[in-house]
Amino acid sequence: MIAPGGRMKYDVIVVGGGAAGSTLASRLAEDANTSVLLLEAGNDYPDPAVLPDDVKFGGTRYAEAQDSVHNWALRGTITAEQGEIHVAQGKVIGGGSSINGQAMQRGFPEDFDNWAAMGNDEWSYDRVLPFYRKMENDLDIQDDYHGSDGPMPVRRRVSGTWADIQKAFHDACLAEGYPAVEDTNGPNPTGVGVSPTNNLGGIRMSAAMTHLNPMRHRLNLTVRGNVYVRRVLFEGNNAVGVEAESGGEIFTVGANRVVLSSGAIRSPQLLMLSGVGPRDHLQQIGIPVIHDSPGVGQGLWNHLSVHITYKVKDGKTLTGDLDAPHFGLHYSASGSGYTNDMVLRSSTVVDEREEKVAGVRTRYNTGDVPADRAARISCTLGLPDGSGFVQLQSSDPDVQPEFNYQYLQHPNDARRIREGIRFGARMLESDAFKDVYDFRINPPDDILNDDGALDLWARQTAGTARHVSGTCRMGPDGDAMAVVDQYCRVRGVEGLWVTDASVMPRVPRSGGIHPTVIMVAERVVDWIAAG
Repeated sequence: MIAPGGRMKYDVIVVGGGAAGSTLASRLAEDANTSVLLLEAGNDYPDPAVLPDDVKFGGTRYAEAQDSVHNWALRGTITAEQGEIHVAQGKVIGGGSSINGQAMQRGFPEDFDNWAAMGNDEWSYDRVLPFYRKMENDLDIQDDYHGSDGPMPVRRRVSGTWADIQKAFHDACLAEGYPAVEDTNGPNPTGVGVSPTNNLGGIRMSAAMTHLNPMRHRLNLTVRGNVYVRRVLFEGNNAVGVEAESGGEIFTVGANRVVLSSGAIRSPQLLMLSGVGPRDHLQQIGIPVIHDSPGVGQGLWNHLSVHITYKVKDGKTLTGDLDAPHFGLHYSASGSGYTNDMVLRSSTVVDEREEKVAGVRTRYNTGDVPADRAARISCTLGLPDGSGFVQLQSSDPDVQPEFNYQYLQHPNDARRIREGIRFGARMLESDAFKDVYDFRINPPDDILNDDGALDLWARQTAGTARHVSGTCRMGPDGDAMAVVDQYCRVRGVEGLWVTDASVMPRVPRSGGIHPTVIMVAERVVDWIAAG
């Protein structure tokens, strides 16, 4: 165990062993002269042979259950109509990459050129592409856009037999004039294609497995699970270590540099608990202010989806075999001013990944239609204009922060989702679906054809992703709401970085963030190593 009383000191402490933290700690440890301590609040599994099935196998959602030891099981608000819901967040070595759906969809080139245009020139597409390549071993494509010797495997499920609903969706997209895309991680992602995955033979290849495990033998790398970091410690405005709890004991550990990689809900919580955040909020909670940083916890981005459900004709298939493709369409909403800001996807209503309790695999009302004969077209807002927030409820580190995604409050978000739902419903009426589509279950016609009713229905039924980002966002010197600079150093203090999804100034419009989180960690390594 770690010695109490702050007697130990490391060059770098990384707080959080998720996708970013596992990547960052492993890369920093490549320098034998740098001592690295990685602290994870959840269980650590250093031996892959004893990895629990719910983490190991990607075909289940067991780890996302509210009673899972590998899930923080937070409560958060997505819309006023739905109130608080269960929000799964990884509490295990590997973090979200140990419980997620194994999508390896990168951000798009225009995402990073937009980050650069916001004053973060180190994050343009041409500068981040080498770090996407560094992280991956693409098993399908070898070219200038893909890596072939990185630790994270990437593949595309395209060889299996197409399900009838997938073929109909694919053909409907082509009939609408969209191209077929073989590589959604390439330079031209517009159109219908298959998102890559890091699932190999049913195994979820988390960052803990791919990046961290091969480095565990290094004497300069220490990994500790079941250690909950309560706050960052400061001397003046210099970060000098952390206060942590394990086994009922509270202790301190010193460091020359501290990196928060606890995700876009926990990293801002830690900053605020440590005295870095909006002054008025911290004073209200009773936390001494180290640095007034009004942007901490603000600008929470996430992806929302609304689903058009329909009855599939008898005799038509909803699923294929293990390597059957699942198609998505990346397209641009009319009048939004963005490209590829929307995603439509075809899937079953009953999730193909098994859950613990039978009958809870769907939260969508299918009426009299058996759930296993219902399918859906999901409309995802890839690049939202509206954002939410994270704030403290207490100065007690054991009290989870309050967070609210504030979905569909921005009029441009509501308009684009409304158009996307109607687009998906129109596709179901196309020739491509005539042998597959029986009738629409939801939304009914009276809601679909009324703007106000459709907006309300969307807020009542919207689902969410675990793509929380933006709450400690990067930005230039003149940006008062920027929490970190573009090198991910926390502004106003010394020796403290944030490296995870919270630093993203906008969420990637592709509809996923997992590989981008790993890329961010790969990108920041040299800056942290340089101090």
